[in-house]
Amino acid sequence: MNCEASYAESTASLATAMHEYIFENGRRYHSYFGTDRNPFPTGETEQDHLDLHHEIMLILLGDKLHSAPLSSPQRILDVGTGTGIWAIDMADQYPSAEVIGMDLSPIQPAWVPPNCRFEVDDAEREWTYRPDFFDFIHVRNLTQAIENWPKLMSEIYRSTISGGYVELAECGGEVYSDDRSMKEDNPFKRCFDIVQKDGLTKIGRPPATGEILKERLQNAGFVDVHISTYKHPFAPWPEDEKMKRIGAMTLVSFETGIEAYTLRIATTIAGMDSEEAGRVCQEGWKALKNKNHHMYGLLQRPSLPLF
Repeated sequence: MNCEASYAESTASLATAMHEYIFENGRRYHSYFGTDRNPFPTGETEQDHLDLHHEIMLILLGDKLHSAPLSSPQRILDVGTGTGIWAIDMADQYPSAEVIGMDLSPIQPAWVPPNCRFEVDDAEREWTYRPDFFDFIHVRNLTQAIENWPKLMSEIYRSTISGGYVELAECGGEVYSDDRSMKEDNPFKRCFDIVQKDGLTKIGRPPATGEILKERLQNAGFVDVHISTYKHPFAPWPEDEKMKRIGAMTLVSFETGIEAYTLRIATTIAGMDSEEAGRVCQEGWKALKNKNHHMYGLLQRPSLPLF
């Protein structure tokens, strides 16, 4: 009985620790695997933002959850699953497959398809999955949270079956404008630069270009890597109706997203005080809403890497 009581107590303690967070600037951040593991927030506002971003990605990618030519996958892994929305959609699309979502924080819903489950783990640690286990592994928007990409990619390679598929996707860290409507000192661009150049690059997590993602896959042993690049408007300025819709949804997401992604990095890494960081975010939001600024980013997605 003492052993059982001790086990139950340890399990309860572990579950409690997983749900412990730190709070800064009114935002909630991950702490269980270390407060430096992910500088982006995990609270309810951010969860809504992640779900909206998922819908934006679906529209951008032609309502497709993946580009790999999957037939009857048996096991699928989503690394950095966040709210688990991609994994849940995949479980619905492939009801005969076991779909696992891995994340640092237990922020996924309890009610999910019977073939979907979630695990709290650090993707940079040793994986417990046996070799040649997954038919398909999906990794999206993890640049801010990964330091040791060779380690992560080696685990992905080891865990993917021969003939399996892996897809990476990153939104990049640059703001573009084709018509020169964005000046170099644009306040929204400054927010991006603070996060990417003054922040993440300093701690060894620089933004990923398509070529960098391709190189990571090839260095791990994958072959036949193809790069797909998509324009991602940040506001509803495009004339094309699909791109205008994407821009409108992205503008909504940035209403809370600018502060979510900028504040902590600006204050803890870039050396700003909270008042200055808040002002920069407000100016960035104002610049993004300006209809005369035609700004966009690039979604880079190495696809169909098989070996």
